[in-house]
Amino acid sequence: MISNKKILDCPVATTINLIGNKWKLLIIRDLISGTKRFGELRKSLSGISQRVLTENLRALETDNLITRKVYAEVPPRVEYSLNKTGQSLKPIIYSMADWGTKYKNGEL
Repeated sequence: MISNKKILDCPVATTINLIGNKWKLLIIRDLISGTKRFGELRKSLSGISQRVLTENLRALETDNLITRKVYAEVPPRVEYSLNKTGQSLKPIIYSMADWGTKYKNGEL
């Protein structure tokens, strides 16, 4: 039996804990191309509710993967972007996209 400590010490488990749900991965995927506003993210992620998007954005910010910038305007404008730590996930996302394409095309 594997102890919880060993699971928490596992680097794969650490990564999964940070980005291991569908919405977080898709948010990161969308932010790879650049800064996005909340509405842009919501449109690109069909099926996500406002509450779930907000929760995932907060979690990604808390985990230091994205940056949230609030502009003092009326109406308020908020933009999200990958920070340096979030940018380091690009190779992982690109590898997942490559593998998914090959799988869908029957190349594996």
